[in-house]
This record gives sequence, C-alpha cells and structure tokens, in this order.
Amino acid sequence: MGDNAGMDKEYSKTMEIPLRGFTHGSKFHSDDVFATAFLKIINPDIEITRGFEVPEDFDGIVYDIGRGKYDHHQADKEYRENGCPYAAFGLLWREFGTVYVGAEESERFDRDFVQPLDESDNTGKSNALATIIDEFNPGWDSGKEYDACFWKAVDFAKIVLENHFSAVAGIYRAKTLVNEAMAVCDGSVLVLPQYAPWKGEVAGSSYKFVVYPSSRGGYSAQGVPLSVDDKTLVCPFPDEWCGKTHEELVKITGIKTLRFCHPNAFLIAADKEEDAVKAAKMALVLSKDGNARMT
Repeated sequence: MGDNAGMDKEYSKTMEIPLRGFTHGSKFHSDDVFATAFLKIINPDIEITRGFEVPEDFDGIVYDIGRGKYDHHQADKEYRENGCPYAAFGLLWREFGTVYVGAEESERFDRDFVQPLDESDNTGKSNALATIIDEFNPGWDSGKEYDACFWKAVDFAKIVLENHFSAVAGIYRAKTLVNEAMAVCDGSVLVLPQYAPWKGEVAGSSYKFVVYPSSRGGYSAQGVPLSVDDKTLVCPFPDEWCGKTHEELVKITGIKTLRFCHPNAFLIAADKEEDAVKAAKMALVLSKDGNARMT
C-alpha cells in the first residue's frame, strides 16, 4: 500500500471512474450491492441506474449485466487461479482495488472478503454477509420497492467498506509509532506510548509481549502471535494465571495491580505500566517450550 494508504480522496481521483453506471434491476445480491458501494466510494458523483436492458447508447460503466467486462453470467466467465469464479464485485475490485489500496492489501482483501462473496453469488454457497444483504430485498408481501431496498443495502455496504478501509489506513499510520518504540525497547517486551495497531510490525520480530495504555483504563500486556495469520502465541501467559481474580493474581505473582488474565492466556491488565511490564517479564521467565496457545 502506498503512503496514502489507498484511502486518500485525492489519490482516488487518479482512477478513471465514469459518472454513470448501470446494473440490473429487481432482486439484488451481495455482488451488485458491494460493487455499487465501492463505485460510490471511489467516485461519489457517479449516478447508478438499475434496469433490465442496457441502453444501446449508454456510455458509463456496466456491471452484473450485459455480458461485458464486469459481468459474470456468460458461459466463458472468468475464474481466479485458485478456481474461485469472479462475480461483479470481484471484477471491479480486480480493476480498481490495487490503485485504491495498493497491491498487497488488494490481494489480501480479495482473498478474505471479496472471494467468499463472489463464490456465494456464483454457486449459492452459504455466506453470512451475503445472507444479510439478501435480506434487504423486500419480502414477498411487504409492498416495498426493490430500488428503495437496494439503496438501503448499498448504504449498509458502504459503511462496511469504509470502516474496513479506515481500519487499514490506521494500521499503516501506526507503523512509524510502532517501529520507533521497537527501536528503543529491550527486544522482548515492547512498550507503546499509546495503543496503535501493532501486529503487522511486531509479529515475527524478537518481541514476545506488547504493553500499551488500555481504553478501559490502566495498561494491557498482550502476547505476540507467530504471524498476522497464525494466532499461536510465541509466549502465552502462565496457565495458573488464567481466569483468576485480582486477589488470586496478586497472591500468585506478587504484582499488586495485576487484576486480570484472559482465560486464553493472551492478555493481562494492570493498573500501572510498570506492573504490566513486570507481568510480561515474569511470564517470559516462567515460560516453557511447547505451551504455545491460540488466542
């Protein structure tokens, strides 16, 4: 992802998105809904028309209908290398995703988010988000109009996408803060001056725990996973701490403000930063090979 983290409005203007779009009418699905939401994000001025036949003189972007570049209903529809068929959202994401969020995030988002929706649309495979979108369609006896329900679904999908893009941008903004802290800490317990998304930078490093101010007050210490995708902890907190009360934790550890240890051994909470650090360092001393855990 570039320095703009793909979400800068000026950056998005480099994409050539027409001012008009056309997709099919009546019943809608996750692919045309999310495709529309994505188009509205990267070009808020685009006007989308729904219908059953693309006008011959239409000069905008056509998707999920018309058997063109962004349709998938033709016999020779496209498939990804892993065999997952493209639907309209996937075809549009392939075209514009890399420009919007960068190659690495575009590929990850396609794998984790877009492909399941495309597969559901093409094969009918169950997908929770696709079901949620489907239920925006008017009930058989509701008397509601499809177009009005479609735009409600698009508004929902826009929130989902915007929240994700905002979170990803935050991760990239956090890199400097996290790397600066890593450069001055001891190589095993990383102390952050404020919470910031850290896993992408810290996982795979020498650090075993990360300490940061908690949004609930006090400080948290969290175990570092093996990687962003593998949540197995490099060093979990001791089993005998897990799920214990504040009084029990103080008795076991002697750390006066240690008040919580998650039952899955990945997180502790203390009132003071020095106590959170002390708990992390104690866990390192007590750790033994072979007691890694999944968070």
